[in-house]
Amino acid sequence: MEMSNGAINLLPEIHIQSVQTVTPTKVTDPRQVRQVSAVDPIGFGIFRKCLHILLYHAKATEDGARWFHVGWFRESLARAMLEQPLIAGRFRKAFDRQNEEGNQLEIVSNDSGVRLFQTSIPITLSEFLDLKGSRDGEDAEAKLVFWKDIDEQNPEYSPLVYVQVTKFQCGGCSVGISCSILLADILLKENFLKKWAKIHNNLLSKDDLPAAPMYYIPDVMKSSGCSPTSIFSPNPSKKCGQTVIFTISAETVNPLKDDALQLCVEEAENKYGNNMAPNFPMFLKTNYRNAIKVEKFPKDGLIKPQRLGSRSQISRAVWDDFGANEIEFREGNKPEYVSYWVGFVSGGLVMAMPSADQKGALNEVKVVIVTVPIEKEV
Repeated sequence: MEMSNGAINLLPEIHIQSVQTVTPTKVTDPRQVRQVSAVDPIGFGIFRKCLHILLYHAKATEDGARWFHVGWFRESLARAMLEQPLIAGRFRKAFDRQNEEGNQLEIVSNDSGVRLFQTSIPITLSEFLDLKGSRDGEDAEAKLVFWKDIDEQNPEYSPLVYVQVTKFQCGGCSVGISCSILLADILLKENFLKKWAKIHNNLLSKDDLPAAPMYYIPDVMKSSGCSPTSIFSPNPSKKCGQTVIFTISAETVNPLKDDALQLCVEEAENKYGNNMAPNFPMFLKTNYRNAIKVEKFPKDGLIKPQRLGSRSQISRAVWDDFGANEIEFREGNKPEYVSYWVGFVSGGLVMAMPSADQKGALNEVKVVIVTVPIEKEV
């Protein structure tokens, strides 16, 4: 057992058994591009901030191990990326025609792939969930997701999405997805996880399915006596913020002029404390050319809304509204529990996403996610 801040850490060690790179089953043609507009990418933290989604699935039947085998996850994920190729993409410098130099960034679907980790933990799922709910296990879930900061100097070599499949002693498993905040809308609004789970179910429902997946990698720790942990060391991504989700019923919302986003920030701070920094980043997904705009959101300059109508257009939502609690990688086996959190929250952040209708207005916003940093007790 390890000692952490004077408290006993009861969480057993996570064992990394294999690390793979999963690429789409076909070459993406034409390639998709997502423009990223940020005056200060490093200052805004676009290379660090990520969204974590963690699903816990109990072993439903005796053949549950077949459904939760990481090799099958690899094959279904490779097929799912055909529908959302940006998941397997990378950063690259974009050519700015006005300045005639590559000083802008964009994400391109170049099929470089997703990192897939196969891990195990010598504890049952129920024991882990009990430990997670205790004070000593407050950050236990951070062990079940993997995230490595995007390299600030050479971002074109860093994966934007990681998946960690962890097997529990009881036969259940967790599926932890970590993605760059710049791709969060694909997981949430565009339901990538639901599409992936459907493909996974269809794949494993075939009568002629072989006994073992094509990409079967034995436990390298047992065969070689070494661990990949020293090579693949993640950046700690503990829960350091609380998130409030809002939906906006107005037909169009321009974040640069309308006070709806200001109201969302105010409501979030009323719930979790006045901890937002004087300036924090706003990630605005637009329907125009599939772009992400990252801008400074000045808290001190917020205008106290006077119009009652603005407040009536805003309503609360919850993470489950995005549907991850309905994900079934095995038909009939919904998650026992689902966790979401935004990693590396420093000063707070706002994410604003438009409706799925591509015919919407340039800055139409329908979902606003506000994460307030929380100062934990020492």
